[in-house]
Amino acid sequence: MRILIIEDEYPLADAIQEILKRNNYAADIETNGEDGLNAALTNIYDLIILDLMLPQRDGLNILKELRKNHQTTPVIILTAKATTDDIIKGLDYGADDYLTKPFATKELLARIRAISRRKDKIIIDNLKYEDIELNKYNRELSCITTNKKIKLSEKEFLLLEYLINNQKIIITKEQILDKLWGKESLELEYNNAEVYVSFLRKKINFIGSSVKIKALRNYGYILEVNYDS
Repeated sequence: MRILIIEDEYPLADAIQEILKRNNYAADIETNGEDGLNAALTNIYDLIILDLMLPQRDGLNILKELRKNHQTTPVIILTAKATTDDIIKGLDYGADDYLTKPFATKELLARIRAISRRKDKIIIDNLKYEDIELNKYNRELSCITTNKKIKLSEKEFLLLEYLINNQKIIITKEQILDKLWGKESLELEYNNAEVYVSFLRKKINFIGSSVKIKALRNYGYILEVNYDS
């Protein structure tokens, strides 16, 4: 899961980013409303943590613009504005949850998990596809037929999570770069996507799974099953 943090207090944003990384989430930071909106509109994020009082464009304006553009990415408002009217306004503008500062780390993580459950309609602990199971807490990949397990790196985990969540869709190299590296993707080589697909293929093969990552030349990748392997 890749999360966008739109927060102008950089020490707080940095602290949230570290909390998320320690819990196996990828996270990017934007510190003003204009850049935050532009990043959110790329549609590469699974969740947005949004402050309300931001320079250049306030949080409610960002939220209104996202929903106006039919952007359905879940949003958690994280703000010091704690009156009932503020909360009602945030939810009415399209926020999925509202958390006031100061906040407890465990509560923020619990709210992220709750939104993920509603969004994906799955048990959040594990993702399953055919004979593989991906543990979303410890990044462990296992095969239910061979009982073999292996740890994935952060990028390998994000890639497999992305492929499983979009298992009937062909994912392009550009989408993989955006999903795995976020705003850093413009500085990366195009073949970085191929490199991580190769890493992931080797680990899937190692556990003896019948799942394959099929490459469609000049287009992208999709999961498939080879029962003869």
